Amino acid sequence: MEEKTISLIKELTEVQGTSGFEDDVRALMNKKMTPLVDRIEYDGLGGIFGIKKSKNPEAKTVMVAAHMDEVGFMLTQIMDNGLMRVQPLGGWNPYVVSAQRFTLKTRKGDYPIVSSSVPPHLLRGSNGQSNVQVTDILFDAGFESKEEALEYGVRQGDSIVPDVETVVSANGKNLIGKAWDNRYGCVAVIEMLEALKDVELPFHLVAGANVQEEVGLRGARPSTHKFKPDLFFAVDCSPADDLEGKKETFGKLGEGFLVRIFDPGMIMLKRMREFVLDLAEEHEIPHQYFVSKGGTDAGAAHMMNDGIPSTVIGVPGRYIHTHQTMYRLSDYEAAKKMLITSMTTLTNEKINEIIYGK
Repeated sequence: MEEKTISLIKELTEVQGTSGFEDDVRALMNKKMTPLVDRIEYDGLGGIFGIKKSKNPEAKTVMVAAHMDEVGFMLTQIMDNGLMRVQPLGGWNPYVVSAQRFTLKTRKGDYPIVSSSVPPHLLRGSNGQSNVQVTDILFDAGFESKEEALEYGVRQGDSIVPDVETVVSANGKNLIGKAWDNRYGCVAVIEMLEALKDVELPFHLVAGANVQEEVGLRGARPSTHKFKPDLFFAVDCSPADDLEGKKETFGKLGEGFLVRIFDPGMIMLKRMREFVLDLAEEHEIPHQYFVSKGGTDAGAAHMMNDGIPSTVIGVPGRYIHTHQTMYRLSDYEAAKKMLITSMTTLTNEKINEIIYGK
């Protein structure tokens, strides 16, 4: 993999932005996409999209959407002793939250903060460990009182985001860091637009990133309503289930991009599935089937307007929704190739065939 790609992954995964607080990620996406598209547009919730207009007066519209937000927390209460209570933004396993470094983002600046833990010897003889809830974990920025925290500009409603450096594994095949769910999609969109910069497409391309996916797929609804795509491609990361080496599980590092055939929010339409599989097989792009217990923005998008045929070009990641996700570089390369190949293969006739069967 090119050093340029690894540098872009590092830059986008290390920037901090949880659901509803995507400002820093949006600014970076704006900077990266602006030179590659005809114009930048936003939806009312803050989703950002680059537009490549086709010269074809009968052009359809294809939308490719990542999501910018990562899991994090919202500060809900400042206690008298200066410690803080939080509300999780996105799904957190309570056993991975304690004793981790975060950033508390306020109007006056960003401050280091750590999540609390209970020393093991204080839990002996109790079942406290088994009953831990995310909302029971306190956050400590070192303030001695509520008054001192307020003096530093801390307010209820501020966001708290994991603080992690992205690193390459010893064998050079993997990266380890936060927010691959879903800065993967942001990286893929940017590199797709770079590849298509001088390509005349027969359809209008709308490519960028939604907000607030981790809290109920909220951003995909206003963006698809605004841009009214004929087809929708989500680019998102899903949990790998390959730790024990079982063959029958879904999501294995190193086996290519994910063909998500089913999740609780969407069944991939037959003709869309055939398009994805035929293209992957024809171009020898590594891929694997994926069935998920969670959803993506495609689940929200496909029910918008009059119904939008949708799919997910996904990648697996171990330990997502934590401080440290591990993911395989070759899976990203397969997903990127699939995304670019899809865009350079689609025609208005093929779009009609996927939608109408003719």
